[in-house]
Amino acid sequence: MNWTLVVTAVISMIFVVIALNFVTGEKRVASVPKRLYPLTDPQFKRVMGSLFGPPILGGNRIDTLINGDEIFPGMLAAIRGARKNINFETYVYWSGQIGREFADAIAERARAGVECNVLLDWAGTQKMDASVLSTLRNAGVHVELYHPLAWYTLARLNNRTHRKLLIVDGTVAFTGGVGIAEEWTGDAQDPDHWRDTHFRVEGPVVAQMQASFLDNWMKVTGKALHGGAYFPSLEMAGNVEAQMFLSSPTGGGESMELMYLLAIVAASESIKLEAAYFIPDEIALHALIEARARGVHVEVIVPGKYSDSGLTRQASRGTWGPLLKAGVKIHEYQPTMFHCKVLIIDGVLTSVGSTNFDPRSFRLNDEASLNAYDTSFADAQSRIFEQDKAKSVEFTLQMWEERSFMDRAREWVSSLLQSQL
Repeated sequence: MNWTLVVTAVISMIFVVIALNFVTGEKRVASVPKRLYPLTDPQFKRVMGSLFGPPILGGNRIDTLINGDEIFPGMLAAIRGARKNINFETYVYWSGQIGREFADAIAERARAGVECNVLLDWAGTQKMDASVLSTLRNAGVHVELYHPLAWYTLARLNNRTHRKLLIVDGTVAFTGGVGIAEEWTGDAQDPDHWRDTHFRVEGPVVAQMQASFLDNWMKVTGKALHGGAYFPSLEMAGNVEAQMFLSSPTGGGESMELMYLLAIVAASESIKLEAAYFIPDEIALHALIEARARGVHVEVIVPGKYSDSGLTRQASRGTWGPLLKAGVKIHEYQPTMFHCKVLIIDGVLTSVGSTNFDPRSFRLNDEASLNAYDTSFADAQSRIFEQDKAKSVEFTLQMWEERSFMDRAREWVSSLLQSQL
C-alpha cells in the first residue's frame, strides 16, 4: 500500500469538508440597502411582509417572560397542559435539573397520548445526559438530532439550528433566547444565573411559528405534519401585528441580515439593541454609522466581564472604534452573562428570538425571529432595555483608545475567526 497516497487522500478529504462547511455558494449582502422610506411609512411593512418574510398578521398577544423564574414555569405549564401535540426545537439542552424537568413533562404528555416531536441540535446537546434522551424516547417522544456527526452531514456540520421554538396544540408558542440549562434558571441574581428574555405568543402568528418548526422538521424527517391538530383555527388574542421571520444557509442564508439592515436603514429616531453576541460586519457597521449620521440615537447592550465566550467578546470589542466615534452608545452588562436578543426601532418595530448580531447568526445558523409592529409592545421592551442599561457600564471612546497592547493583540487574533463567531 502506498501510504503517501493514503495520507494525501485523507488530508485532501479533510480540506474538502472544511471548505464545504466554511464557504457558502450564496451571494452575500454586498452593500447597505438604500434608504427609500422611514420605518413608519406603510411601504416598510409591505416590503417586510411580502418581499422578505411571511405576511404580517394582526390580533396577536405577546407576553414577556424575564429570566428563568418566569420563563421555565410558563413553558412547563404549557407543556403539561398539552392535549394534542407538542413541537419543541432548541439549540442548547444540557445536563441538570431543568433539563430533567422538561424531559419528564414532555414524556408524561407522550404517555398520555399527546404527539410529541422534539428537534435538538447535535452540537448544542453535547452536554446532555444520555438518560434524558432515553426518558423521552422510551415514552414515545419522536426525538431527532439536527445535523449529527455522520458521513451524510459532513458538508453541513457548520450549519446548526439555533432556533428556540415551543408550540403547544398549535395555539400557544414560545420563542426567545433561552436554552435548556441550569445557567438560565433563577433571576439573574448572580454570575451562575444568566439574564435572558423569552416570549409567550397567542393569536394568528402562532401558525407561522408552527410552520417555522416544521421547516426543519421536514428537513430532518421528510415528514409533513399538518391538519387541524397542528393548524387549528386561531382567534384574535390581542392587538399586536406580528410575523415570524426565518433564515437558513440552505435557503435564504442572507435574509436575516437583510431584514436587520432594512430596519436599521429605515430608522429615523432610535435603535436599541440587546445582543448576547455583537460582531457587526462591515455592512452592518456602515448601516449603524449612517443611522447616526441621520441623527438616529443608537444604543447597544452587550455582555460585560461575565461572558461565556471570551473569543467572541474580544472580536466584538475590536469592531467598536468606528461606532464609538460615530456616537453609538455601547453598554456592558455587569451582574452576569447577558444573553438577550432584542432589537427595538423607532418605538414601533421590535424583533425578538434566537438571532444574534453576528456572522454566525446571519449566515451559518438556522434562526427564527418574531417581528412585532406595535408601539405598546415596543414601549414595554424599551423599559426593560433601560432597566438592563441601569445595570451596565458604558464603554466609551476613550476607554477603547486606551486599550492595552495585549487587549489589541487578542482582538486581532479573534478577528481572524470573525466569520465563524
